Amino acid sequence: MELSADYHFAKPPQAVWDALMNPDVLAGCIPGCRGIEPDGPDRYRAAATVRVGPITGNFTATVALSDLNPPHSYKMAIEGSGNLGFANGVATVTLTPAPDFGDSAGGTNVHVDADSQVGGSVARVGQRMMGSVAKGMMDRFFGCLAESA
Repeated sequence: MELSADYHFAKPPQAVWDALMNPDVLAGCIPGCRGIEPDGPDRYRAAATVRVGPITGNFTATVALSDLNPPHSYKMAIEGSGNLGFANGVATVTLTPAPDFGDSAGGTNVHVDADSQVGGSVARVGQRMMGSVAKGMMDRFFGCLAESA
């Protein structure tokens, strides 16, 4: 499943980058996240509860960051599994300065390109819903991040 989205922040790129690299901020913004802890350089382990339609599952995931180009871009690979199946994906996150955002100058545009695969019960039950569920989770995450950055 491919997913692409754009988000706008009223903060400069460095502030948005700092929030994206802060595990405490991420844990507070990832929907259903029960915790994030370091697992090596630019690697994290996370636990989350995810709801897709009528089913809910617990997942653990490894998140690896690569191609870090602060505060402009990075890649993120996620491998997760749980009682309802698995989810794996890769995303490229790009931050670009925005000339103006509302009443403040120096905002940031964030573009996300993601490609993911899911399998197991979660995919069978929610196959038709997966795109909207993934987009909704991403929108909630970046909405929260905009308030935290």
